[in-house]
This record gives sequence, structure tokens and C-alpha cells, in this order.
Amino acid sequence: MEELDITLHRPTKWNDRLAFEVALLLEGSGETLDEVLERNNCDAIQLAHFNRDKVFLRKVEHYRTEIRDKGMTFKLKARAQAEELLSTSWMLIHDPVVSPAVKADLIKSTVKWAGLEPKNEVSAESGAGGVTISINLGGQEHSARVIEHEDRSRKDPIDTSFLEFADGD
Repeated sequence: MEELDITLHRPTKWNDRLAFEVALLLEGSGETLDEVLERNNCDAIQLAHFNRDKVFLRKVEHYRTEIRDKGMTFKLKARAQAEELLSTSWMLIHDPVVSPAVKADLIKSTVKWAGLEPKNEVSAESGAGGVTISINLGGQEHSARVIEHEDRSRKDPIDTSFLEFADGD
């Protein structure tokens, strides 16, 4: 049986934090490459491997552009940390030992951070749903009226003779 050399098929093990720190280094943060590698449990051979990864290179360039254009802001640092913490959140959500309440909070937070929450909240008054139509008649003064309507769910044409119009039609 022939042996397969799996060293050529190493999975990517870089994270956003490493890409961020490499971008800082390249923009003159004052740290040495050795300090960045040590803090990220990485060696020069691994970094050379990551430097052939187009996704890693794009991420580094993205961070470099933000650092150049916006400066080193608190928001940029927090975003880099939040992206790194997503993997911790993922592990906790899938850990059978973690309580369902903690999992629910993590899921809600992730949805919120991703901007996936519904934009408009439905008020308690309109619990049954409904439609509001506003018509602007070019600055004319008209009093607003509410017309109540019950859903009759009929198949025959709707009787509109009970409607009143402001101009007497």
C-alpha cells in the first residue's frame, strides 16, 4: 500500500487576528515579526504557507487599507476581536455541556451583530396585521378618517356603496 504525504494538504489555520496583526506589522506598528508569530502560535514556515493563500492575502490587504484610510480606531480593533470570538461562540453553541439559555443568547447576539434582525417591529395594536395607506393631495386640507373593514372572505364582488368620500363623490 502506498503512503500519502498529507503535509501538502494541510488545512488553513490562520485567523482574522493573525491577518490583522500582519497588516499592522506591514503598516509599521513597531512590532517584530517574531513577536507577531509567537503571539499567534505560528512559525515562519506556516506564515509562508499562508502567504500563498489568496483569501489570507486579501484579508491582510483589506486591513491595511482600513488602517491607512481610517487609522487605528477602537472600532477596527473591536471588529477584529469580534470576528475572532465568533469561533469561540460557535464552539459554545455546539457544546452539549453549555446550557440552552447561554446558547440562545449567543445565537441572538450573533444574529444581531450580523444585522439579520427584522428592521421593523410590529406594534401590539396591530397584532392582527393590516394596511395603512396615506394619500397626499398636494397641500389641500382634509380631515383624516379611519374606515373599519371586516374580512368577509366572499367570492362575489365587494360592495363599495358604503364608502364615503371627502369631496362628496
